[in-house]
Amino acid sequence: MSEACGHHHADAPPGAADVARAMQDADRRLTAEGERMTPSRLRVLELLLAAGEPVKAYDLIARFGEDGQPAKPPTVYRALEFLERKGLAHRIASISAYVACTSGAIDHAAAFLICDCCGATAEVSAPVAGDLARAAEVAGYAIARTTIEAHGRCPACR
Repeated sequence: MSEACGHHHADAPPGAADVARAMQDADRRLTAEGERMTPSRLRVLELLLAAGEPVKAYDLIARFGEDGQPAKPPTVYRALEFLERKGLAHRIASISAYVACTSGAIDHAAAFLICDCCGATAEVSAPVAGDLARAAEVAGYAIARTTIEAHGRCPACR
């Protein structure tokens, strides 16, 4: 990934109202499932949503405290694990970062298009997920979660 692109990207992070709405939706969904959104989980989800792009765990740790104080790493990692398990966040392994889920689906295969120039990332539907699930079933394998990562160049960088 390049340090800086020689062109402008029009994508802006979501506004405060969008972040607040997504957090309320997540809290309602988890409450209906009998789960609890702790303050730590809410803060990590807020940071992911507000970023509007993948964020490394250590950046979340640094930004966690509203008074400028970083969080203890286990606090953030436990919250990330919970959010990922509940389908509210995804880990993008190839760039060692986390991103808020934008699909709205509780249980789905996540697919990401990742720009190797500017780092822009888009969550898209995974067209091969059904085929993979059928192949796993035939093999007697139970898939817990699927994340597909495709690297290339976004429209602005092409």
